Amino acid sequence: MEQKKLFSPKTNSVLRDAHYRFFILQEKGKMVGRIAAWVNPIANDYWKEHIGLFGYYECVNDAQVGNILLSGAEQWLKEQGVRKMRGQWNFETQDMGFIYEGFDLPPVILSSYNYPYYNEHVRQYGFEKVKDLLVYNADVGAGYQIPARFIRFTDRIAQRYGVTIRRLDMSRLVDEALLIVRLTNRSLRDNWGFYPVDESEAEQLAKDLKSVIHPEGILFAEVDGKAVGYIIALPDVNSLLYGLNGHLFPKGIFRLLNGIKKLNRYRIWALGLLDDYQKKGISALLFRALNDSLAHKNPYVEANWVLESNALMNNTMKQLGFRLVKRYRIYEKIIR
Repeated sequence: MEQKKLFSPKTNSVLRDAHYRFFILQEKGKMVGRIAAWVNPIANDYWKEHIGLFGYYECVNDAQVGNILLSGAEQWLKEQGVRKMRGQWNFETQDMGFIYEGFDLPPVILSSYNYPYYNEHVRQYGFEKVKDLLVYNADVGAGYQIPARFIRFTDRIAQRYGVTIRRLDMSRLVDEALLIVRLTNRSLRDNWGFYPVDESEAEQLAKDLKSVIHPEGILFAEVDGKAVGYIIALPDVNSLLYGLNGHLFPKGIFRLLNGIKKLNRYRIWALGLLDDYQKKGISALLFRALNDSLAHKNPYVEANWVLESNALMNNTMKQLGFRLVKRYRIYEKIIR
């Protein structure tokens, strides 16, 4: 989603139900920091907690400036009646946490970057770790191959449970987006940090993704003709932006549009599997199917991210031979 649309309740449904305040700190007419403080009533109702969130933190390397920003956000959240402050937590789904390890890797699509000292700022202010999010990658162009034993294993899984794999149907994009929303709400409902997505958002999701998705990167697992899970790998358009130096027009836009079709860098953005089909190896089958679907591109794939507490998925990544390359950290503090 474009930055302008992201911060407007007219185009970002998250803000229509949320309470929020933006803070900008200036020194001698120059911006030295910013932060967003917000409360998501829908999430709090689902979590059964009174949590205030902060996001979009940017700050010069000065702990005092950081304290002023965090204090302003905390005071506003306190006035909203919340008891805890958690972040970094941005408005975009799956965009949360400060990078804690892996600063050498550039941010992929729908993820942010931060300086290492941001972690020091929040710790000095009194925040403590609440959860880590782990990032894995594999680079076929650099020689990665799915282990042979894994291929044999997923072949058996497909046969045992009668699982077939199909690609996203672009001619039915809104219907496919609605299917993803429904599968997500059913399959991820017990995941830490998750809250339900309104089905009315399917059309907007389809519009947001239409210009960037590759159909071969979005796969559904079906049993008896019904979808039981999915995996979404988005082409990393960020890698196209680095060479534009901020100049999108006039030539940059054509380079971007043409480059999207040729991209071979992907972020595995989401995976969902209905309860009855979890712990049966079908998530592994989806990863293998994605590898097969993208194989002709010799892709670089980044699984961004996996909850540190999700032992099953972390074990799957290791069995696949993916490397742990980055760690995001989410912090929390009691509001006093």
